Order: sequence, then C-alpha cells, then structure tokens
Amino acid sequence: MTLHDLLVISTGNLWRMKLRTFLTIAGVLIAIAAFVSMLSFGAGNQKYVEGEFNKLGLFSTMQVYPKKSENSSDTASSLKLDKAALDRLAAIPGVNLVYPYDALSVKVQLGDSVVDSRAQALPTAAVRTKLFSKLLAGKAFDSDSSRQVIISNELMKKLGITSPDSAIGRSLVVSVRVSTIDSGLAHILVDRGETLLDRVKRIHFDSLLNSKYRGRVIRTEANETVRRFLNGFINAREEIRDTLIVCGVRDLMRAGRLRVEPMIIPVSTATQFSTAGLGGSPTEIFAAMSSGTLFSQTEDASGKTFSQVTIDFDPKVMYKAIRDSVEALGFRTFSFAAEFEQIQRVFLYFDLALGVVGLIALITASLGIVNTMVMSITERRREIGVLKSLGADELDIRGLFLVESGVIGVLGTVAGLFFGWIITRIVSAVAQAYMRSEGIPVMDLFALPIWLILIALGVGVGVSVLAGFYPAARAARVDPVEALRNE
Repeated sequence: MTLHDLLVISTGNLWRMKLRTFLTIAGVLIAIAAFVSMLSFGAGNQKYVEGEFNKLGLFSTMQVYPKKSENSSDTASSLKLDKAALDRLAAIPGVNLVYPYDALSVKVQLGDSVVDSRAQALPTAAVRTKLFSKLLAGKAFDSDSSRQVIISNELMKKLGITSPDSAIGRSLVVSVRVSTIDSGLAHILVDRGETLLDRVKRIHFDSLLNSKYRGRVIRTEANETVRRFLNGFINAREEIRDTLIVCGVRDLMRAGRLRVEPMIIPVSTATQFSTAGLGGSPTEIFAAMSSGTLFSQTEDASGKTFSQVTIDFDPKVMYKAIRDSVEALGFRTFSFAAEFEQIQRVFLYFDLALGVVGLIALITASLGIVNTMVMSITERRREIGVLKSLGADELDIRGLFLVESGVIGVLGTVAGLFFGWIITRIVSAVAQAYMRSEGIPVMDLFALPIWLILIALGVGVGVSVLAGFYPAARAARVDPVEALRNE
C-alpha cells in the first residue's frame, strides 16, 4: 500500500471512532499545550533579558577594576586606574571608548525644592552610546563643556516636575560642598576663638628638658592639631554652585554592576566641582587617604584615580579578546557578555526542567494512544484479516496503525500549539495589566520562537508514533485465517 492509501484508510478508521479519537487527541492537545506554555515562559524571559542587553549595548560593554599587584613587595600597592591606565586601555585594538566612573554628591535646587542626589561626569561620546542614548525626552549634551545636565525620571519627580517633556529647558542650581586643605590649615591657626599662638604661650619652655613633660606636650599638641585640621577639613566646607540646563531625561537605570547616577554632567563642566576639593563624605575622604591623594593638588587631574572604568568596544570583536588584553595589563574585568552566557546556562536548565514536566504529561497522553490502538485491534480483527487475505503483508498492517497514531499526534500537536499560544496570550495580558497597575515596567513573559514550534511538533508526533509501535506490532501478528474464522 502507498502512503496515500494508508492515510485514507487511517483517517477513515479514526472518523468512525469519533468520540474515542476525540478524547485521545484531547489528551495529546492538553499535554502539548502544557509543554508549549511552560517552555514559552522560559523562552519569553530569555528573550526579554537578551533584548535588554541589546538595547543597552551591554554585549559590547566591559567593566574594569584595579587589581592588586602580585609582583610588588608592598601588599598595599595596586595597579591604579589613573589617566595613564585609561590611555593604555584605549590603545587596545577594538576598543572604541574608555571612560571612568567619576561621581560626587550634590544638592539640586529647582524653585523651593532642594534634593540631595548624586552626579556623574561623562564625556559626550559616552552619552551617545547605546547605554545612555535611550532618553524619555530631550537630547544628549552639545559638548563636553556645555552647561547642561541629563536627569533621571526619578530625580525629576523628586523635584516636582510632572513629565519628561516639561523638564527640558529647566534651570537647576547644582551645588557641592567640598573640603579643602586651606580650610583645614586655617583651623589649625584659629579654632573656636583660640589661636595657635595662645596654645604656644601655655607651654612651659623651661620644662621641656623634662622628658615626661616634653612627651605629654608633644602628644597633646599633635592630637589637637589633627583635631583642628579635621574639624576645618570636614565641617568648614566651601560651597561650589552652578546653574545647569536640563537637556534630557532618561529612565532610571538599574543594571547591576553598571553604576549610573541620577544626574549626568558633561565631563569638563563637572571639573569645577571635582577639582575644588573632596566632597566631605567619609567614603571619599578614606578613599583619598588610602590612595595617598588626600593632600595632592586637586587642580591637577592627571594623578586622579578611579574605582571603576567602562570600556565600549566594537561589537564585531570577541569580548574574550578584549578581556584577555585588559587582564594582561594587570586589571580585573567584568563582562556583560560573559554574564549573559551564565544566564543562558540557567535558562537552559530551567527550560529542561519545564520540558521534563511537559514531557511527563505527553507520555501520559501517549498511554491513551496505546489504549485506543489496542482496543482498535480487537474491534478490527476481521478488517485486518481481509486486508491480509487481499495481499497486505505485516509491514502494511504495521504501517497502517503507525500512520493512525501519527495522525492523532499531528492533530493533537497542532491543536496543542494553538491552545498553548492562546493560554500564554491570556496569562501575558493579565500579567501586563498587573504590571501597569503596580508601576512595574511592562514586559512580555512568553515567547513562541520557531525552534519551540519545531520541538513541540517533533516531540508530539514522535511520542505519538512511538506509542503506536506496540499496537502496530500486535496488529501485524494477527492470523488472517483465525480472524476470518472467528467472524
């Protein structure tokens, strides 16, 4: 018999047993719908993560951190991320742009609203990369020295601005209170109305020959000098103010290791704040003390060190080549492309777990196919006997029952794909409505890529055909003489 003959006879037999065929197909349908829905959830989340990485350009972004020098006898020393290090990183083949993480604490004033925030200095080239180019309103800086600022939508709301479009063109007064060496030294000379000369007058110089008195004076005056300096350095801070125009509003970025502050200021414009002194926070002061730059000339930015540097490289270049070159210079790296590979592994295990659950449901449905086929053999013994007496061999009989189970599998799988897709659309619509009501960024939780459709078709039809092997073999062994005699 030809394949056409097998299909005609099989569909005719299935049509005669409508109810039993419908229930068997329904079992396959439910199993495939569950299988597709679960794998679609994993595929949707993976698609969302990959889309976010692409949207932000994270596949071509790498973070660089200082690394302790293993060759140095001084364990406190490290390879610093300074201007020279940035130049070496920029010289790596394939690197488009290198910029440091340079942030400071600021006060932002708009009318009567005053907000404590953080500002980050960035070059115009960095703002125009994928990472920062997605703005809710406005545009990027005109230049590195323009008196403009990009703010986040969260900071915009704190300042009382209702919409991104209405924020464009607003004038913000940005101020920084900085600690300077001059204020510290001034307090050594005069503190709380007491001058350095007043303290010197209280010293009994004729008693300095006594070692105990001399040691007590030295300790007392040293402690007092340090106290005065720190009091002036931390508390008597100078305020630096400037007025900046809002040129853009962006969404608040939460990208893990990628540190992006609520305000972005052109790098040259930010120099007036960063070179005037330290911000006065304990973190900045201790960082300056540990790096040995507390008393350095802040006007000279060439000696400034950074805790983190971002590299934007050509997407056509493998991230591993950039990573190896950076690590060869003695720095640590963090690659978002490498992180995505780890995420893909997690999604693979997740999909496998969901697939196993769906496969169990499909195997259960296959038992219904076996039951249907076995019962069909009992009811169709005369038909099998007639076919064999007319010249059909065991291969034809086996093929007939395999085609019947295959038809059940195809119909059940196609219907299961459709209903599985309907289920994911309904669940996704409900989830998105909830996200909107809670102010959560809306995302599609499900996806139905072509590879999932092909896998579902292959698994559904394959399991159905496998389920038909035992009934087909049993039907092929039917003796035509016995079958016709019993009839």
